[in-house]
Formats: sequence, C-alpha cells, structure tokens
Amino acid sequence: MTRLDEFEQLRPMLFAISYRILGSVTEAEDAVQECWLRWDATPTRPASTKAFLSATITRISIDVLRSARVRRETYPGPWLPEPLLDEPYQDPEHAAELADSLSTAALVLLERLSPLERAAFLLHDVFGFGFDEISTTIDRSVPACKQLAVRARRHMAEGRPRFTADRAQRDALAARFVDASRHGDVDELKQLLADDVQAMGDAGGKAPALAHAVSGSTNVARVLANLFPALDAIGATIEQREINGQPGAVVRDQGQRIINTFTLDILAGRVQTIRFVLSPDKLAHLGEVVDPWAIADETRRAMRGRH
Repeated sequence: MTRLDEFEQLRPMLFAISYRILGSVTEAEDAVQECWLRWDATPTRPASTKAFLSATITRISIDVLRSARVRRETYPGPWLPEPLLDEPYQDPEHAAELADSLSTAALVLLERLSPLERAAFLLHDVFGFGFDEISTTIDRSVPACKQLAVRARRHMAEGRPRFTADRAQRDALAARFVDASRHGDVDELKQLLADDVQAMGDAGGKAPALAHAVSGSTNVARVLANLFPALDAIGATIEQREINGQPGAVVRDQGQRIINTFTLDILAGRVQTIRFVLSPDKLAHLGEVVDPWAIADETRRAMRGRH
C-alpha cells in the first residue's frame, strides 16, 4: 500500500478529529492537507500510521485553534460552528460518542474548553485513544492528560442537552416546524416550541441577523412567522437536511444559492434551541452563497408588495 493509499484510508478520521477541535470545515480541510504534506515528507514510516497521523492532525489543529481563539474573543455576536452536512467518518464502536460530539450544541460547548482539554476529551472519550497515546500527542504526562479529560468531561456534562433519541419522531417534529414557519402559523409554532426556547444567529458581522438571542415561545414564534413568509415571498426553498447530526435545513434562493442554514435542538417533543448560520464565510463550503444584504432588501420589497 502506498503512502497516499494509507493516508486516504485514514482521511475521514483525520477530518473528524480536526473538525471537532476547530468547529470549521474549511480549517479542518486545510489541517488535513497540512497533515498529508508532513506525512509525505516523513523519511521513514512509523510503527503505526494511524497513531502518527492522529497525533499530527491533533497538533496541527491545536495550533490553528490557538490562533482562532484570539479572533473569536472579538467575534461579533454569537459564534457557531460551520455547518457539516455529511459526517465522513463512521466507526460502529464509537458511533454514539461520535454522533453526540458532532451536534452544534456540543461544538458550542467545546468552545469553552482550552485547546488541550478539548484534545484530551475528544481523543479519549470520542475516538477511543488511550491516555498513553494522548500523552505523546499533546506532550503532557498521562496523569495530566487524565485530569484534562476529567475537567473537560465535567464542563461538557454541565451544559450538554439531551436530545430526542427517536429519529422518526424528531424528524416529524422538524417537518411540522418547517411547515408552520413557512406559513407563518404562530399558534402552531407555539405548540412546537419549548416555553424557554431560544433562537440565535451567527452572522459574523457580514449579514443581517438578530441583534441578540430571542427567548420564549411567543417571541420566537413571532420572529419565525415574519422571517419565513418573507423568504417564501422571494421564492426561497427550505431543504430539510440533517446538519451536524441534528434536524436542520438549508435555505436557498430561486437560483439555488445558499441564504442560511439552521439546526434544531429537540427535547421532550419540543424545539429547545434554533441556531441560524448566516455568515457567508461559514456557508461557502456548501456552495454558492447569496449576497446577504441584497437578499434582505429583496425580502423587504416582496413583503411590502404583499400588503
């Protein structure tokens, strides 16, 4: 097997590690490419290709994250991860951990951890690496790595929501949510939303967005009942998709350009959180993106024409 063959076999796992550390599809893809360059330049093959490459991608991703954290400290408005439509890595032995760590809610919680806490937690609890391997990867003692994982696990447990396990029930509720939103049905929306539901958007200062998170079923229902009929007025479509392993959708204009994505946290038969990604920078990996300011003007004109 050639070096390239070995690398391509492990590429899905390398991307999965990097994306969870970084919360960015584009940065994870760049990190995987850098990992390949380092692997290709290694003069001798290590005893374990998997161990070498997983350690390399982790170190690259930690370096990128440290730089990204400085930028995120001054990020305008809420920060959300870049939406991931398809998880490239499948591992039945760790399927539950992989799915749980991929959700938007989990990735937002991971942002609270230090880079080393994040790496120790993900490598051990999600990908099943031993602490001896993690110790070599992040250059810390085994006891220190265990402590990093304990702290990370505690922070994650404190804030992690428990989603509806029944996928059919979850997807049916998401379909009702999309239908009610499209028709501006406030009463139906209020039935689907938790009393303390929150809606928030990541525009990165590059698109119109909610000035702050909106809370409460009545307030959120009214916002949705204004937003989606306005999009419908310009011929936008809502393509239901699983995003980061959770119910969501990609919203497109008539030319199939991407306007935004959103994900739904569903618990006990109600929508708990709605997270919109509107920043063109975070949508570009999915395809052509609209000019968000132009589309906002178009929706306003279309709605005025209806009244």
